[in-house]
Amino acid sequence: MTNIKNQMNVIVLQHFNEVSQTKGSLTLLANSLEHCTVIIGENFSDNKELNQLLIRYKNNAYLLYPHQHSQTLNDDKNNVIDFKNSCLIILDGTWRKAYRMFMLSKNLHPLQKVELPNGYKSFYDVRKTTVTNGLSTLEACCYALEIIERDNKKYQKLITNFKLFNDFLLSYTLKDKIS
Repeated sequence: MTNIKNQMNVIVLQHFNEVSQTKGSLTLLANSLEHCTVIIGENFSDNKELNQLLIRYKNNAYLLYPHQHSQTLNDDKNNVIDFKNSCLIILDGTWRKAYRMFMLSKNLHPLQKVELPNGYKSFYDVRKTTVTNGLSTLEACCYALEIIERDNKKYQKLITNFKLFNDFLLSYTLKDKIS
């Protein structure tokens, strides 16, 4: 496991069907980041814990979600997020579940939405997606934090460990196919 002192707080809203998913990336992410809160559910509109956090962060809560009004994260000096007093909210689930969570959770709609620039390649071969630029929760979070915190080395060990985890799971999948 990797211990990382992330400067921006991370809040992951996990779909309840993902909790028992053994191939999920959230456990590795949550156990590696110093500042990470996981809230489980589907409709978070009336979720007391999330709503308290949204009040705490006021206008400094950013939802990592591709949307027509999303701002693309980049290294531009004019695109600076005060990461020490902000939080990054991430939806953990399949793309269909994440969309449903977003649509149901009315308290997420007014949040500032950010998205990653194109070009990131996923190493998450255990679970496939047909979505262009589709990344695992761990990958999306690490890449976003790299940009926001302006530190492209801090999260590399965690991404490397994730690749090893993925390779380990794939080795069992290959063994099962051979047997």
